[in-house]
Amino acid sequence: MALDTQLVFFFNSLAGQSPLLDGVIVFFAQYLAYLLVAFFAVLVMFLPYSKQKKWQVLLVAGAASIISRLGVVELIRLFYHRPRPFLAFPDQIRALFTDSAWSFPSGHATFFFALSTVVYLYHRKWGIVFFITTILITVSRVVAGVHYPSDILGGAVIGVIVGSIAVFFARRWVGERPDFTY
Repeated sequence: MALDTQLVFFFNSLAGQSPLLDGVIVFFAQYLAYLLVAFFAVLVMFLPYSKQKKWQVLLVAGAASIISRLGVVELIRLFYHRPRPFLAFPDQIRALFTDSAWSFPSGHATFFFALSTVVYLYHRKWGIVFFITTILITVSRVVAGVHYPSDILGGAVIGVIVGSIAVFFARRWVGERPDFTY
């Protein structure tokens, strides 16, 4: 059995142990994402940046997240059809919720790693908070039985690359040099 499958079985064994734990997993996997996006919008308003720079952060993060999720992920899923763990192993995986899209790469991982990368490249301290929250969201989706760890890893790689490229081009466009003195 492949390591990826063994890991999804291991993480998914946490599901169904208690209604409270299942509720926390579902909250992290499905709803924490909305809070993170709302927090991002509030954070941008209060960053000690000029109005122009705040718009830059907002637009770059939005573009990177959308391009990675709706562009790259959907292009890959057009050609590669990997069923979700709960569909591939219906008798062995306990799904805490379902999703009908293909599994690889994780759209959540791609979107939120792109967002986290942009935040990190503009403000390291908040970027670390975003990465930690993104890891909670994505690992919870493995525990919930809707993704394999490689789906998350693939999404993370795509998100980080697209987020980094977006910041690179945004900074070149406005003639800004990177500032890592936070």
